[in-house]
Amino acid sequence: MTSDPPEWAYAAALASLPLQTHRRLRLLITRGAPSDVWGKVLHHKIVAPSLEPHVLQAWSTASSCLPRQMYERCMTIEAQVVSLHDATYPSVLRADPDAPAVLFVRGNLEALEQRRVAIIGTRKATQAGRYFAASLGRQLSTLGVAVVSGLARGIDVHAHRGVERASNDGATGKAIAVVASGLDVVYPREHVQLWNWVASHGALISESPPGTSPEAFRFPLRNRILAGVSEVVVVVESTEAGGSMITVREAEKRGVTVLAVPGSPTLHTSQGTNALLRDGCAPVTHVDDVLVALGLDTSRQHGFVDQRVPPMGLCADVLGQLVGEPRSIDWLAICLGESVFAVAVALGRLEQSGWVTQTSGWWEALVAYSQS
Repeated sequence: MTSDPPEWAYAAALASLPLQTHRRLRLLITRGAPSDVWGKVLHHKIVAPSLEPHVLQAWSTASSCLPRQMYERCMTIEAQVVSLHDATYPSVLRADPDAPAVLFVRGNLEALEQRRVAIIGTRKATQAGRYFAASLGRQLSTLGVAVVSGLARGIDVHAHRGVERASNDGATGKAIAVVASGLDVVYPREHVQLWNWVASHGALISESPPGTSPEAFRFPLRNRILAGVSEVVVVVESTEAGGSMITVREAEKRGVTVLAVPGSPTLHTSQGTNALLRDGCAPVTHVDDVLVALGLDTSRQHGFVDQRVPPMGLCADVLGQLVGEPRSIDWLAICLGESVFAVAVALGRLEQSGWVTQTSGWWEALVAYSQS
């Protein structure tokens, strides 16, 4: 008789449901043990106003064998699965209001216990940019600092190649990569050797289940996790509209220090970094600049520090009603005994401050998940 899969396999199955998004998954994961929630999905007993009928219909087509299939796929690639329910979920992400509900990991999450610096930048890096990224990655690893990147072409991959070279010389700083595809879908393909090396010398992390293709919309979502696990973000080269700027914005939301490498004003690949410097980011010309930032900014060494201004008055009342369950503006007005206009103003202020988000007319709180 075949035994039931472990709880983490049900979490992986929930992450693999069709039309799944990171917010829908978070809603499911916070409703109880993954196996219990999976049973409710199969028997059409999930009730949440923010879940559209077409989503519930798509979920109803899921195979009851999916948890077993995900168990086998994860075991094949030696991936561990951790959800917000698990004590092993990274502390630096747990209190993040937009934390991924489920993480797939190859390697060792203990790498996140080191000091952590992200080195990011354009895929179309100059030779000088690639050299600087590799050199900075090597120096930081030699000093025992973990280096974070997205393992993309250009700056990212050269930063981790620098860590690889340092590791061969006995350095202790780990490699941490946050990728957008499933851990068994290497992208770009030419990085397969480095993917496997990172998995064996640090941690390869994704919120996408095995088999997930590197679709374009997944990269901006990946960037919030990359920023979330970092203490300092260094942008080596970037255009003003580059994907690195998404990571910068996510870092700024979380109070993560952003540094930039100065570049020639004539280079397209330095327009973004020079703009960051113009806007007040500190420059990086030497590894000591990064070490100073780490020394002055230790608030994120052990966990997330919420930088948002606490809401007051009606805003606090509205936020309190949204914790744990998406609501409509009409429901909030009736429940609180306020006018729709007053509630709309409060929601606008909360959204501007980063406390709430809205999907198809349903408002949801962006607050930390706490275990009962």
